[in-house]
Amino acid sequence: MHSRESYKNDETILRPPEVAVSDAAAIMGPVRLLHLEDNPRDAELIHDRLEVAGLAGDITQVSNRIGFETALENGSYQIILCDFNLPDYDGISALSIARIKQPDVPVIVISGSLGEEEAVKCLHLGATDYLLKQRLERLPNAVRRAIIAADEQHKRRQAESELRASEERFRLLAQHSRDGFWFVGLKPERVLYISPAVEEIWGRPAEDFYRDANVWWNGIDPADLERVRAAWEACADGRSPRFEEEFRVIKPNGSVRLVVNAGNTVLDDTSGSAHMSGLVRDITERTQLELELRQAQKMEGIGQLAGGIAHDFNNLLTVIQGSSDLALDGLDPSSSTHADICEIKRAAMSAAALTKQLLAFGRRQVLQPRPIELREVTLGVETMLSRLIGDNIELVLELSDNGGCVLADPGQIEQVIINLIVNARDAMPDGGRITLSTATVAHHPKSSDLVAGVAHGICERLTISDSGTGMDKATLDRIFEPFFTTKPVGRGTGLGLSTVHGIVKQSGGELHVSTAPGQGTTFTIYFPQVSTCGAPEPARLPLRNATGTETILVVEDQPALRELVRRILQQKGYWVLEAPDGEEAVRVAESTARPIQLVITDVVMPGMNARAMAERIRKIWPTVRVLFMSGYHNDDVMLQSLANAKVDFLQKPFLPHDLAEKVRAVLERA
Repeated sequence: MHSRESYKNDETILRPPEVAVSDAAAIMGPVRLLHLEDNPRDAELIHDRLEVAGLAGDITQVSNRIGFETALENGSYQIILCDFNLPDYDGISALSIARIKQPDVPVIVISGSLGEEEAVKCLHLGATDYLLKQRLERLPNAVRRAIIAADEQHKRRQAESELRASEERFRLLAQHSRDGFWFVGLKPERVLYISPAVEEIWGRPAEDFYRDANVWWNGIDPADLERVRAAWEACADGRSPRFEEEFRVIKPNGSVRLVVNAGNTVLDDTSGSAHMSGLVRDITERTQLELELRQAQKMEGIGQLAGGIAHDFNNLLTVIQGSSDLALDGLDPSSSTHADICEIKRAAMSAAALTKQLLAFGRRQVLQPRPIELREVTLGVETMLSRLIGDNIELVLELSDNGGCVLADPGQIEQVIINLIVNARDAMPDGGRITLSTATVAHHPKSSDLVAGVAHGICERLTISDSGTGMDKATLDRIFEPFFTTKPVGRGTGLGLSTVHGIVKQSGGELHVSTAPGQGTTFTIYFPQVSTCGAPEPARLPLRNATGTETILVVEDQPALRELVRRILQQKGYWVLEAPDGEEAVRVAESTARPIQLVITDVVMPGMNARAMAERIRKIWPTVRVLFMSGYHNDDVMLQSLANAKVDFLQKPFLPHDLAEKVRAVLERA
């Protein structure tokens, strides 16, 4: 052991370097202090020193091990003063437990005699400082220094923790973000950091970029490279405040990604060097979706236009066909006039078929869906298909024996099959093979597919494949556009596939196309399966001479068509009232003394709509029945009602006997 006098020198030698006390430290106020001391007199001397220095605040004094450890468990302190020699406790043990219980609180060891070995051990165990009781004048500054150092260390650790947390957040963001982060040094140009998304977009590992900065540039499409390089250098040289370019990246496997790359130049204040940082975003899918949306909006606009044209045209065709039928009555079948009128009627029927295609494309026709089997529909048109394709094309049917049913209009499904078969035939001018198959499948649509509906789950699949010329991408992108055709002039209207598209979508189906030049084309259609199949509808016998004496109100805004309907009905013996619109129809119903048994009304009229008008008239004549007629309508509620067969409907254009039969059927229905 050293003598007390000799140890004064050792204290100077072993003590940590003095830290200058700032003005802020000099005016530090009272502190929360835990003091382990068993000698009341020494404790009083120490407290007096602290009080004179203005540091004696909340002092907790304990004199034994139990009191010390209890205070550590329950209290919060700025500094701990610890006597080195206690009867039942030594300073080393006290220091060790303090570092465990409150590791951030500085500890100053105080002793009447402290050997060099013990002093060094205390410092190694984490003591902030040590003092001899004979040198208590140093205590205030030692306390201040310890608290300041602990506070600075706490702030430093907190800053480091926040930095690590920030780095971890950035790492997670970079790791999982679909946008690529990058940092590139300038002069010389070198890649400092790229995130995994950049690796994914360029199709190369990060090591390639770090090894050679040219990997960054080599991945850019040569057609875009000069423009991108010029924009980059303008930003790097300070001639432009920002770098932002859209370009294509060609991956090593040949696939192409469209990206937007943007960044800014940043100057490092410490080193004076400059680098660029930013992010790159893959917009390939987004651009494709935007293109598909614009295409869908265009198609929807064309569909609305087509439906509107078809509606007006159907009114004219109804007049032409009906007037032709009326004119033919009483004419000599061998006369030239009879032949001319028959030719007019045939032309009108061809035009009616064309408007039907327009309505199907615009999804504005009224469907009459019922549970049907695709196999049965296909077998029903097999003979017609064989005549359509000719002798140089083989038709192969692969029809499932256990197929389920779909809810669709059988006539419209027949039209889908016929249009696709004709399209396949025209793609094989030198002959070939067409395969038509049906099957029950579990289908899960992909967002990237070319679709026309939302079929999912258990579906009935209709597939039509040909061995023809196939299509390139430019043609494929336009095949569903109305009036687009690759056939010679006079060989097609360009409405066949548009009609298919409209029917499939309106029927709740989904349409996929697979094709390539020289490899043929396959159309695959999915319809949602329904649980049960209905019984076939019984054949209805025509009522060519249907007549009656009931009172019928005809509501039609087209004068020529209204006149035609009136003439047809009057010839059949009915009492006919007329109105050009809904408001006038209600007034006629209110003013007539004859009970009205039937209202025949156009669906699309100016002013009051047909449904509202029918409800008003039913309040006047509760037993009245309503027959709606139209070639097109834009009332979604009416469309749903018609599809569910909840109202009576007559499709324009119609012939006189069609009108007479429908009127008689509506009036006689129980």
